[in-house]
Amino acid sequence: MANFKITKENGIATIIMDQVGSEVNTLSVSLLDEFKSLLDDIESDKDVKAAVLTSGKDNCFIAGADIKDFIDIKDSKEIEQLSRDGNAILMRLSKLKKPVIAAINGACLGGGLEVAMACHYRIASTDKKTVFGLPEMKLGLLPGGGGTQRLIKLTNLRFGLDCLLTGKNIYPFSAKKAGLVDALVHKEGLQQAALKIASQPIKRKAKKVGLLDKALMTSTGRNYVLKKARETVMRKTRGNYPAPLKILDCVETGLSYGMAAGLEAEAVGFGELHATEASKNLIGLFMAMQDNKKLKNNNKTENVDALTMIGAGFMGAGIAEVSIKNGYDVVLKDISEQGLASALQTIWSDFSKMVKKKAMGAVERDRMMSKIKTTTKDEDINDSDLIIEAVFEDINLKQKILADVEGRCKKSTVFATNTSSLPLADITAKAANPQNVVGMHYFSPVPKMPLLELIVTDKTSKKARQMATNVGIKQGKTVITVKDGPGFYTTRVLSALTHEAIQVLHDGGSIEDIDNAMKDWGFPVGPLSLMDEVGIDVGAHIARGSLGDMFVERGIEQDTTVQKLADAKLFGRKTGKGFYNYPKKGRKTVNKDIYSYFGGEERKTFAKKDIQNRIGLIFVNECVLCLEEGILFSAKDGDLAAILGLGFPPFTGGPFSYVDATGADQVLSTLKDLEKQHGLRFKAANLLTSHAEADKPFIE
Repeated sequence: MANFKITKENGIATIIMDQVGSEVNTLSVSLLDEFKSLLDDIESDKDVKAAVLTSGKDNCFIAGADIKDFIDIKDSKEIEQLSRDGNAILMRLSKLKKPVIAAINGACLGGGLEVAMACHYRIASTDKKTVFGLPEMKLGLLPGGGGTQRLIKLTNLRFGLDCLLTGKNIYPFSAKKAGLVDALVHKEGLQQAALKIASQPIKRKAKKVGLLDKALMTSTGRNYVLKKARETVMRKTRGNYPAPLKILDCVETGLSYGMAAGLEAEAVGFGELHATEASKNLIGLFMAMQDNKKLKNNNKTENVDALTMIGAGFMGAGIAEVSIKNGYDVVLKDISEQGLASALQTIWSDFSKMVKKKAMGAVERDRMMSKIKTTTKDEDINDSDLIIEAVFEDINLKQKILADVEGRCKKSTVFATNTSSLPLADITAKAANPQNVVGMHYFSPVPKMPLLELIVTDKTSKKARQMATNVGIKQGKTVITVKDGPGFYTTRVLSALTHEAIQVLHDGGSIEDIDNAMKDWGFPVGPLSLMDEVGIDVGAHIARGSLGDMFVERGIEQDTTVQKLADAKLFGRKTGKGFYNYPKKGRKTVNKDIYSYFGGEERKTFAKKDIQNRIGLIFVNECVLCLEEGILFSAKDGDLAAILGLGFPPFTGGPFSYVDATGADQVLSTLKDLEKQHGLRFKAANLLTSHAEADKPFIE
């Protein structure tokens, strides 16, 4: 058994999982076969009275199933049987007469958590690397190893459904409170504590059940919760994701007809979901994100241990936060002591929320905060190897800061500008060393948004590009490199989408119909809601620049309405009014007064599909144009960036995968119809036409 090491002492077998040739343990078909043989050994050995199951990896118990298994297996019936066989092994583990104690340190996710839940007792370390979760839903799947059954039994219906339907991380103290684990101990004492538990009869404290959870244990209460859960799922997913509903089916089956029936429903559902395009696309997205991490290298000249952040506003504070959280020392510079204090307060508040949730220790928070040095003095940045600037989107201001950096820092200092739309060529127009300048477009809020759009010109050096890539990946971002141009990739394609939403308003469409149509299409928020969130004033600023000029040349006429809204201080959420009203209490409502800018309050009803084609396909076509013009280096990059940065429907795989699935010829035909109806802005990209004629996919 190559992946397991077994020692036996004083009647206790210690089983150490240590997958050969891998930094983490993952559940594969071969590993499950080994585990089955291991159970035979434990069961037949009369000298073994109990066992401890632990890991030989530093920060990983079991990280989940081996995704490559799912990709390699094409037959969904085979996947169904794989789930069924795995469940049989874990059921045998759970019914073993000799108790098995799971000693957990590090990641215990997906199939790893299902293995742990099948054990008779779970003790976990309080280490910051220890985390639990069932994230299969994010891959368009369901937990296929008893997760939909055992999680509910160990915790309760409310907690279990929340974890199953969100795939969120569960940290040790929350896991203990919910009943998912039985005991917590410091990492250094984990093995000793597990052996002590194994050496005596297992005693488990009775789980405290509140009045609400008692009520939910009745058939009436249970049915009410499941009904509400289905309503919530449909409201959030608009029916585009089948996995959450299948998960609810499995939970309901198990609660109504027993665990055996629930496990069978799991196996069948697992196979059915494996066959869906949504799952294939979501797994592809996951694999692409994993592959992206391989872009990082360990070359000393292209890596830094510290960085300087110029600008302590909302973006600067966010960039500083993800930097110190991931091991960097940061010099945070601003012209204002008040700005610096505000940034520190923002970071402290974010970390303190994690401390309150016990996802981080107070000592760890204080240690990370000590990694920030704040300053208003110019000379404090002189020795920096990497400077990231995040000031207001003003070309003169950015040029001034770059000139100052070049005048006082080393000739080798890399300067990264956080810009969402200003061309890098304009920022570096007066630069002495343009090869050292790179664009790092972070998305707001920085601690939550997973994408970093890296912008390069023909002059950008390999060192500057690679250093920025290394920093972004270490910060936890998926890094997509694009070529310089107006709006780069993400801002450009998003501007095309929001511009068309504005045109539908001018044509008489309603705010609700536009946003609801695009949410039904798969976007997490509608385009007008998004404009309110980003800031209508920001949209107006972008439209005034080179991006607006480029669009005019392409038949996307200059629209002054957004500027008029900005002039009227209708900025969106931050001012309490935009396309919606944002009261201090209660839900947002449509701001009908804004219709006065779009021809009056009387609105027309458009077919949902017409709205979706106009707004969705102008976005998709703009993506193809970016690939055609060399702004994008690959269609795969375009898919990743659109999903992670702009919320393009993940279940489609991205705009290029969407074209492949729909058919380039069908997309081309629809665009030609739209061009006849609405004009030149819908003219299809030449690259789309050539792919349609050759029946060639964008994603090979």
